Amino acid sequence: MGATVSEHIIRGSTGGLEDVERFVREVLAAVAAEQGPMAGLFRPGEPIAVARAPGRLDVMGGIADYSGSLVLQLPIRQAALVAVRRRPDRRLLIVTRGESAPGRQPVADFSLDDLAPGGRPIAYDDARNLFRREPGTAWAAYVAGAFLVLMREKNLSFDRGASILIDSGVPEGKGVSSSAAIEVAGMQAILAAWGKSLPGREVALLCQKVENLVVGAPCGVMDQMTAACGRSGRLLALLCQPAELLGDLEVPAALGLWGIDSGVRHSVAGADYGSVRVGAFMGYRILAGAAGLRTEPAGQGRVRIHDPLWGGFLANVAPSLLESRFAGALPEWITGREFLDRWGGITDQVTSIDPQRRYAVRAPAAHPVHEHFRVRAFSRLLAGDMADAVRLELLGELMYQSHASYSACGLGCPGTDRLVELVRQAGPARGLYGAKITGGGSGGTVAVLGRRDAGGAVQEIADRYASETGHRPVIFSGSSDGAAAFGTLTLKP
Repeated sequence: MGATVSEHIIRGSTGGLEDVERFVREVLAAVAAEQGPMAGLFRPGEPIAVARAPGRLDVMGGIADYSGSLVLQLPIRQAALVAVRRRPDRRLLIVTRGESAPGRQPVADFSLDDLAPGGRPIAYDDARNLFRREPGTAWAAYVAGAFLVLMREKNLSFDRGASILIDSGVPEGKGVSSSAAIEVAGMQAILAAWGKSLPGREVALLCQKVENLVVGAPCGVMDQMTAACGRSGRLLALLCQPAELLGDLEVPAALGLWGIDSGVRHSVAGADYGSVRVGAFMGYRILAGAAGLRTEPAGQGRVRIHDPLWGGFLANVAPSLLESRFAGALPEWITGREFLDRWGGITDQVTSIDPQRRYAVRAPAAHPVHEHFRVRAFSRLLAGDMADAVRLELLGELMYQSHASYSACGLGCPGTDRLVELVRQAGPARGLYGAKITGGGSGGTVAVLGRRDAGGAVQEIADRYASETGHRPVIFSGSSDGAAAFGTLTLKP
């Protein structure tokens, strides 16, 4: 049994070929499967579209993305692969391979008519409730949600259902964006199966809608943008205003980047992340009032701000201006009810204020202001002479500052704090210069910057952490292309 590869496959890719070859073998095996969850998933003679998208290591920027910061993201070697075959009926049959969390079912079976009865796509709120109805198959929203988003946002119609196989090597709950990898690979494969294509940036923005509006997780855009548009061995520079690609920064040959998993599970849908995001938007609304910007109500706890000063993004407030003029305007804490009564609402479209909850404001609002400055400084330093020891120490210090700012927001945890401290203790003498918690915080992975030959020191830190905690960390190293650069496969078994 053979397969043909479409002409636009993988030209110039520098990573990920091994996992694609393995996945192709699994897909071809599924064609012949007569029993088990993959029986009948694919059929001989029918084309199968395959796409691949990597996870990401958040080097700088992190949670400041939703406030308009510059972020620097490295696409990692681990990736999600998705295969899609058009079916003759209206079923959406989705199978996920690999380790399964407790209570998760490996097979989800829906109908396109669930998402578009009579050909009319349902509302996002209804879709979110649909997928949450069965917790064991709620994971399917990350891929099946692409059908609804493409129908609603791009006016695409799907006359038939699909058989879909997901195989992700991006570990879940470790802060390296497993969900975005699945979303981007899934949407790319669905588009290819229907003979469509979209630019990588547009795919990323649509996948963010899948996560925000269908899954219901209030993430920013950097994860999907890296999975779609990242390039192997380079840092994706993304100005999140809302999603301006500034190109790639090559990681200097003298430097290495690693991720060390703390073993503390991270979830972007977690309460800490959501409350910090709300607090940042509360801070922006308060600063807008202090600056005299015109504001009008937009209903349901939201406002519109006419902002010629900062363009609608908190990150554009200068750190010196925040400290000299506005710091006193920001309360350390405020209840949702008090904020709504005084300020009317926030501009964020994907979170809501709980009147009964108490929110931190000062630290969450200060973080993106200072982080945007740190990331810009980091990118400039990265372009200089890596033989300059002071420059390397400054790069590391910016990462340490970012980590401390996460903790001030309430997004730290003992595990990630310990890993950062172990890196600091090893220091330049062992070729290590900086470390920080990544992504949404509250666990997950720590990014580490060092000399390229410092992998042994990173392993020693992981070993020591394992001896102290009993958790053997995953070490992320290496890189691979995003989905747009990697292309797609068309298999014809």
